[in-house]
Amino acid sequence: MDTGITVTGTGQATAPADLLRLTLSVGHDAADVAAAVGQVAEKTDAVHAALSALGVDAKDIETSTVNVYPQYKDSMAVASYRASHSITVTTRNLTGFGDLLNAAVDAVGNDLGMDGLNFDVADKQPLMDQARQLAFAQAREKAAQLAELAGQSLGSISAVTESYGHGPIPLAMSLSAKGSGAYDSTLSITPGEQTVQISLDVRWNWA
Repeated sequence: MDTGITVTGTGQATAPADLLRLTLSVGHDAADVAAAVGQVAEKTDAVHAALSALGVDAKDIETSTVNVYPQYKDSMAVASYRASHSITVTTRNLTGFGDLLNAAVDAVGNDLGMDGLNFDVADKQPLMDQARQLAFAQAREKAAQLAELAGQSLGSISAVTESYGHGPIPLAMSLSAKGSGAYDSTLSITPGEQTVQISLDVRWNWA
């Protein structure tokens, strides 16, 4: 027999972004796998060195994926092999995007690609705490109203289930050859605010 009520409360908290994550790719084609892998490793090292020279800490430069695959001719014969690395760069310098991009392009030229960038909040715990308090307050308010409508009184809480949502804001940008010019070091990107959302399913017993 159902002797209680379950309600859902949702709370959100926001804060300005304080992290920028930039995902770059380095690729190279060669006639055999060993050459492709060797060349892309050298180029990845060059990007690491260029970013380190700008003051990016080694722990904030991560090789996130490694791929090697054949490329085919129209006849389906293997034309070459392509190796690629994806590099994720994390920085708190939200206005230094153009400098990072220029350094990476200068290091490897047209072998560089940009898979995207997003903003985030380094310490989300205070946001989660605030969102959780708001979610519980909303759940309690709903439960009290429904109990009154049902002619019941709330008793003890028998169960709480939490779900959490947070998505860094992605920016989709394309990277084309810069030729003899350079990307503007003050290239405008807007960090905005990041939102953390927590939902609580709370079950009260009737008193």
